[in-house]
Amino acid sequence: MILVAGQWLPILMGGKIMYDLIIVGGGPAGLTAAIYAIRKRLNVFLISLDLGGKTNYRMNLPDMETHQVIRGVEIVEKFWRELDYLEFARRLEQVQTIEKEGGTFRVVPTSGDAVEGKCVILATGSRVRQLGVPGEDEFIGQGLSYSAISYAPLFFGKQTAVVGNGELALRAANELALVAETVHLITHSQQPLDRSLAQRLGTAQEVVLWEGYMVEEILGDGFAKQIVVRAADGDEQALEVDGVFIELGLIPNSNVVQSLADLDDQGRVIVDNVNRTSCPGLFAAGDVTNAYAEQVLIAVGEGAKAALSAFDYLLSA
Repeated sequence: MILVAGQWLPILMGGKIMYDLIIVGGGPAGLTAAIYAIRKRLNVFLISLDLGGKTNYRMNLPDMETHQVIRGVEIVEKFWRELDYLEFARRLEQVQTIEKEGGTFRVVPTSGDAVEGKCVILATGSRVRQLGVPGEDEFIGQGLSYSAISYAPLFFGKQTAVVGNGELALRAANELALVAETVHLITHSQQPLDRSLAQRLGTAQEVVLWEGYMVEEILGDGFAKQIVVRAADGDEQALEVDGVFIELGLIPNSNVVQSLADLDDQGRVIVDNVNRTSCPGLFAAGDVTNAYAEQVLIAVGEGAKAALSAFDYLLSA
């Protein structure tokens, strides 16, 4: 980069910009990585469909106090403001493919106007699996969430429902059982839940198990207040709740690197403890990876690590 009129501008090489680092994704991990890379004076370009990622969606409850939630959004917003003036170093667009030829990465967005760089940080996050029932979209963030690990403490002494029969749902129900008055665990499977997590639930008097029930609808008055469930035999119940947690798992947005990097059985990019993937020069951070827990503050830390790791890679390249 060169400093012109107080701004760091990219260097043209043979009429074409060759960036030190391209960051794909503008959520907590990507924004943090961008700030760290800029402070290392790297020639960096950020490309993402939006800025903020998961921090654009927050839980609201009628009686929620802001001090009850540990938020990473304030950190992310600060980084966002720092990047706001760098319009030349970012593009709001969906990435279609990431290719590598020799030591150069080529990031191709939907417009086809490719960007080239010496290394890449993938921070595209993940998306939730939805139920697809009436009321679900209406109440997202209004008493309905896809992450009990983030919001369980807000439901002390309240009525809650967890939907799902996988490990995430069982963990969510166990966590909510520590604070909530009632946890309705709604699982469409009629197979016995014989895992250790399920066995713990069997002894928790706060948990009501609805095996073989499907969610029909979610109702409310601005906030999710009722979940309607139906069994295969036609039995229908309307459960009064203060919060609904849909725990069907996450879908990592890793398809753009599936031919470059190793993925685990859930499609997450496998990274080491310094965010390197199996592809030299390709780093990954946040919910798109196999890192522990989908939390904003964890993604912030992973983004910082990825940027520092990319910097070390460039020094030795």
